[in-house]
Amino acid sequence: MEKALWYLFAGSRGGPNRVRIVRELTRRPRNANELAEELGLDYNTVTHHLDMLREHGVVESGDHEYGKLYFPTDRFEEHADTFEEIAAEVE
Repeated sequence: MEKALWYLFAGSRGGPNRVRIVRELTRRPRNANELAEELGLDYNTVTHHLDMLREHGVVESGDHEYGKLYFPTDRFEEHADTFEEIAAEVE
């Protein structure tokens, strides 16, 4: 997981936006539209980042397709300290 976190947040151009998305999701679950509005990002940009985060086990979504909510995974939360370390470098 630590390698995936470094890649997602520090190893690519989208890292800062992914940090912002994860920060919002740790405050409370949200859907892609809510994240786009809250962060001032394009909906397609948010869904791209959510897909990347989901593929690497950082977030998971509910079962409903329309308006599905995203949550940090338990696995991600076990590595929250690593995320904070990386986020401090990216922000």
